[in-house]
Amino acid sequence: MADKVFYALYDDDDILIDAAKKLVAKGVRVNDVFSPFPLHGIDPIIGIKKTRLAIVAFIFGLTGLTLALVGMRYFMIVDWPMNIGGKPNHTLMQNILAFIPITFEFTVLLAAHGMGITYLIRNKTLPGMPATNPDPRTTNDHFSMKILHSENHQFSNEEIESMLKESGLVELNQKDI
Repeated sequence: MADKVFYALYDDDDILIDAAKKLVAKGVRVNDVFSPFPLHGIDPIIGIKKTRLAIVAFIFGLTGLTLALVGMRYFMIVDWPMNIGGKPNHTLMQNILAFIPITFEFTVLLAAHGMGITYLIRNKTLPGMPATNPDPRTTNDHFSMKILHSENHQFSNEEIESMLKESGLVELNQKDI
């Protein structure tokens, strides 16, 4: 038997959040929400766990810090030591204060770029990846809620449809997958 997907389209974010609260209270599992901007507070309502993106950013930052210090030690002390302003250049610890600004900037650079790329890969939104957006209007001024019948097998298709129609939606689309 083919699975049925319901896409409930809303024109107001507050109506969508209220509808999600009511549906979840009735035992309906909401699979995903599509919106043109972040909806604060929707994640705990539909059961999305907290992201580990901050941990990944910290790891990228540590990588940047390490690469910056190792690179500057090699470039400025081992490979081509320079006497700039009479400063000693025999060890990293004698020059660490001069290296702090570059180290900080490289740490932030790697953390920001690594986090951005990880976010795009994780959400499958890199150029060339197929889009999973069910309705192009959700990138402009509408909001969509995705409900899979296979995740809500305790309800019939008609029950899910009637609950969605009571929630204040603008349009209801159904697809067989």
